[in-house]
Amino acid sequence: MRIQREGGCACGAVRYRLTSDPLFTNCCHCLNCQRQTGSAFVINLLIEADRVELLAGAPQPVDTPGDEGSEQLIFRCPTCQVAVFSQYGRPEVLFVRGGTLDEPSGITPDAHIYTRSKLPWIALPDSAPAFETYYDSKTQWPAASLERRKALMPPANTDA
Repeated sequence: MRIQREGGCACGAVRYRLTSDPLFTNCCHCLNCQRQTGSAFVINLLIEADRVELLAGAPQPVDTPGDEGSEQLIFRCPTCQVAVFSQYGRPEVLFVRGGTLDEPSGITPDAHIYTRSKLPWIALPDSAPAFETYYDSKTQWPAASLERRKALMPPANTDA
């Protein structure tokens, strides 16, 4: 049975519900995530945008520069400015910030990424693989998540 997950910002103006389990959950140790959160890492639940139901408020997108010239939209509460989720170039997939869940203890990472910049005092558990940079989702994601991701891709143009 799937656990219903809800969350929101610090002031409560933005509230959301995940209508399914995430595709995958990353614990990202990159310098960009450290800088954005003011912490050692961020936990991101990757999920289809249409599976994030807004219950209250509307987070505002903020263009934020990423490492190595990447683009990122961070969706923040317009009142308290807490980052609720991010988008990395693909609007159909959101990276929901695990710390904004009402019960973040119910989430465990499927993988630790960008561990090359992990703070040295953080000990990674053996329960999830760790990668110096990113990983190959085709080998790491569960088959059901790969099928869900495939459904997001536009059909190939066969007229060419």
